[in-house]
Amino acid sequence: MSARDTVLGSIRRSLGASGNETMRGQTVDDRLARHPKGIIPKRGEGSKAERLALFKTMIEQAFATVSILKSSDEIPSAVAAHLRSKNLPMEIRRGEDARLANAPWQNEKTLSVTTGPSDGKQLAAISHAYGAVAETGTLVLVSGPENPTTLSFLPEHHIVVLDAGEIEGNYEAVWDRIREKYGRGIMPRTVNWISGPSRTADIEQVLLQGAHGPRTLHVLVIDK
Repeated sequence: MSARDTVLGSIRRSLGASGNETMRGQTVDDRLARHPKGIIPKRGEGSKAERLALFKTMIEQAFATVSILKSSDEIPSAVAAHLRSKNLPMEIRRGEDARLANAPWQNEKTLSVTTGPSDGKQLAAISHAYGAVAETGTLVLVSGPENPTTLSFLPEHHIVVLDAGEIEGNYEAVWDRIREKYGRGIMPRTVNWISGPSRTADIEQVLLQGAHGPRTLHVLVIDK
């Protein structure tokens, strides 16, 4: 018996359930099929420009930085400028995302770009967000070879590219998009919600950044 079996068995015993009850199964299936929504704050509602402005305000309050680009062609120069501003080596790691692959990296002669998951040795990585939530200034990244989750957590500095048109007002809107794209039973293994760089104040209420992930987060918003 695995640890998972032990935990689930304890839960079933405490509930007096076997896991085979027809009514329980139907209740779960109905809820998954309907995707009921809770109260949705109005703060995230508005035009594309209003959502972008709110997203920028919220994520900057969480200690991230944001640059607005007019085209994906500006990604390499923006990455190089950010690495220089942090006095970092001109090296960046990316996944297989086609949007990042098609950026004109060759224009930055001093920038070294490698592809694949992080093994923990890279100082900086770049990902492409699936979307974002204006309400809380949260980036949404789905796992896979296009944007390996390791790039979001192992390097000390994380750069995320985001299309302005994919900033939604609230969490529910992003979940609706994910369900529509992937479908039931084939969802991504993980969906990461990122609101600023890693930080904690657990020890004596002293704020420490980089405790569980990147120390800095920089967002490149493509606003065409």
